[in-house]
Amino acid sequence: MKIKNLTKKYGWNIKLAIILILTSVVLYTAQTTIFHQPMTELFYIGIDLVFLPIEVLLVVIIIQTAISQREKNILLDKLNMVIGAFFSEVGTDLLSEISKFDAKSSKTSRLLIINSKWADQDFVHAKKNINSINYSLKISKGNTDSMEFLKEAKIFLQSNRKFLLALLENPNLLEHETFTELLRSVFHLTEELDKRENMYNLPKSDYDHLRKDVERVYNLLINEWLDYTEHLQNNYPYLFSLAMRTNPFDPNKSIEIKDEYM
Repeated sequence: MKIKNLTKKYGWNIKLAIILILTSVVLYTAQTTIFHQPMTELFYIGIDLVFLPIEVLLVVIIIQTAISQREKNILLDKLNMVIGAFFSEVGTDLLSEISKFDAKSSKTSRLLIINSKWADQDFVHAKKNINSINYSLKISKGNTDSMEFLKEAKIFLQSNRKFLLALLENPNLLEHETFTELLRSVFHLTEELDKRENMYNLPKSDYDHLRKDVERVYNLLINEWLDYTEHLQNNYPYLFSLAMRTNPFDPNKSIEIKDEYM
């Protein structure tokens, strides 16, 4: 009755321990009955006990490593789900709009038009080249398009403020420094734009300041988008297909399935 209560209270591990102990008792009884040398058997049991701590250590290390790796994989998968939600709601649209003011947009587009034939080295090559570019956005005083962009970006980011705050509150993001930095930069840009009532009456120095904020977001967005797209290609081909067809850097993108996406 007590054993039954223990197994009910502690679950499968107690059951397993009882089964293993009973198995050992049965095997020992059978062996001494067959060979009639209990003292010899006790000697070998002692030898086994000497090395038992080492065996336990090895088992614990192996199990702990397997569990840690599994937990890491689960965490990374959850993080990439969060990153995917960010690009679906905010990131992709923001990239599309900012890229219109990229002074080197042609070069950026050539580097970032991804297809299904890309291998790991293609992503490495793209990241290396992207990080070598000194981005300069055409956002300045007197440029009507850039002032209109800042106004629209303000409205867009304000409408997604709660979503961005929810992402910042996600404790799992502490494990992903680059994405956390991206979120921090996007939220900073949101606050900067939110504090300005009129985007058409700012001094030149203020436009320069806002341009730098947007450039920071743009650079971080591109790198994170590349990492996320590579993750999709390696793990979720159907999501990768959609990412290619909505590529913010492809001027000929189409949501419809075409041969080049196959």
